[in-house]
Amino acid sequence: MFTPPTPPWTQLGSRIESKVRKALFSFSMLQGADKLAVALSGGKDSLTLLFMLKAILGRGLPNPPLVAIHVDGAFSCGASLEKQFLTSICQKMDIPLVIRSSEKKNHPLQCYSCARERRKILFQAAKEMGCSHIAFGHHKDDAAATLLLNLLHKAEFASMMPKVHMERYGVTILRPLFYVEEEEIKRFAQMHQFQRISCKCPVGQRSKRKASRDIITFMERHFPHAKTNLFQAGEEFGSKKALTP
Repeated sequence: MFTPPTPPWTQLGSRIESKVRKALFSFSMLQGADKLAVALSGGKDSLTLLFMLKAILGRGLPNPPLVAIHVDGAFSCGASLEKQFLTSICQKMDIPLVIRSSEKKNHPLQCYSCARERRKILFQAAKEMGCSHIAFGHHKDDAAATLLLNLLHKAEFASMMPKVHMERYGVTILRPLFYVEEEEIKRFAQMHQFQRISCKCPVGQRSKRKASRDIITFMERHFPHAKTNLFQAGEEFGSKKALTP
């Protein structure tokens, strides 16, 4: 039976917590968040985020109530787990779990349209639960890959923003894992035995985003700091137009 990890952490867990605290503080992520939703796919990223927020909130930071939101469906961007497993985790952590369904079919199935639909579902569920802020499990590697993807695909120098208010939907996106490396999350998940099922999306493994991640992996063979440099360049010099209503 799985038991959600809690402090005291190992050195790895403490390092991840420190980086999450840095992001929460540096970008005033919890300002105005009377109630905080977490987009919970059930993958290593979103579960790590949930465990960290549960451990951190109220310890030197505001303590808004947490709500987990899971979008079920035939296909999932990221790991897809049994709803009973996620329900059990949230019950043990005393976090309400809201489950919604996506009607996306295999034909046509595209990353962009699928992600837009799932975000709409997440945003609507968050608002129904009284949450004006919703946290996603995007990490440092995602930000670097997004910068490269936007540069090559759209000639736009723009990365993921750690905090973005979505004027159209009336919610604010937070990315508390912004400074956390994916490799750190993988090792944390392996250590606590919740890295279980990989992506089951039939198009995810041949998407342009996946290609951009593969390019970064290739570049790191010749330039070991390529990913970090992309991330830092995106954070410092990347377009901020997403912040404009």
